[in-house]
Amino acid sequence: MLEKIQQLTEEAVAAIEQAASSTDLDLLKAKYLGKKSEILAALKSLKDLSPEEKPKVGQLVNQAKIKITNSLSERRAVLQKASQKATISKEKIDVTLPARGPRLGKHHPITLVLEEVKKIFKEMGYVVAEGPDIESEYNNFEALNIPSFHPSRDMHDTFYLKSGDLLRTHTSPVQIRYMKKNKPPFAIIAPGRVYRRDADVTHSAVFHQVEGLLVDKKVTFADLKGTLSYFLHQFFGKNRRVRFRPSYFPFTEPSAEVDVECIMCSGKGCRVCKESGWLEILGAGMVDPNVFKAVGYDPEKYLGFAFGVGIERLAMLKYGIDDIRLFFENRINFLEQF
Repeated sequence: MLEKIQQLTEEAVAAIEQAASSTDLDLLKAKYLGKKSEILAALKSLKDLSPEEKPKVGQLVNQAKIKITNSLSERRAVLQKASQKATISKEKIDVTLPARGPRLGKHHPITLVLEEVKKIFKEMGYVVAEGPDIESEYNNFEALNIPSFHPSRDMHDTFYLKSGDLLRTHTSPVQIRYMKKNKPPFAIIAPGRVYRRDADVTHSAVFHQVEGLLVDKKVTFADLKGTLSYFLHQFFGKNRRVRFRPSYFPFTEPSAEVDVECIMCSGKGCRVCKESGWLEILGAGMVDPNVFKAVGYDPEKYLGFAFGVGIERLAMLKYGIDDIRLFFENRINFLEQF
């Protein structure tokens, strides 16, 4: 028994010294110190030995366990050191090599389109108004003639906060805030981020809108048509056809959807415009009297029009981008194109 334990110990130490990886060491540990190892079996057989043999065999088994355990630790340390050395050698930098040239950043396409939209409307006399991303339910819905029971609130699929506030679903609350603090006449645009529970190749949970509002004593639907036609011609080209279709929005009456001649096929019909020759681009209408009442304006005295357009939609059409997620991935090879 004593000779067998001594032989197993020497065999284990020799095998450990030849181990080439941590995995090999784990296998050797299981073989020589595991539950089914011969050394552990020798320890369990002490009960069958004579009183004279028990102390000798028990002492030798303990010595064997200690020696094998120490050998495993020493070999593991050697392998780790060798691995670190190899990693350092592989990843070291030759400081004598020429430095890599920096890749210069570019303006993001969303930024480019936002700036272009703001420029066009500023030339028409509009001023830029801004508001917080976190809004009250009143400013985001009720003041815009969208009560709690209104079905259109389901379409917004809103992010609500524990405080009872929410992440704004459009930038129209900026119009409410502005009207509460200012008296007509005025013309504003409200650019900014908005949030909705929607995400796929053409929708994002975070996107950008520009909404506009003009209020005065004598405002007509013809003024709205002229303003938006001028904007779209400036943005897409003077020869691009524009049309208005009747629609419905809670905060405008009458309301319209505005289409522009398909950018891809010039109105001939293609996959992008679903063979119609037209692309829906924005929504607009005359401000509903209930909205004026919510901010303390006399709807018998003042009239106005409002409109809203998605910046990502404009950018996708202007630059021929087919996946909205590209705007948020920060890929240099994509951004360098702009």
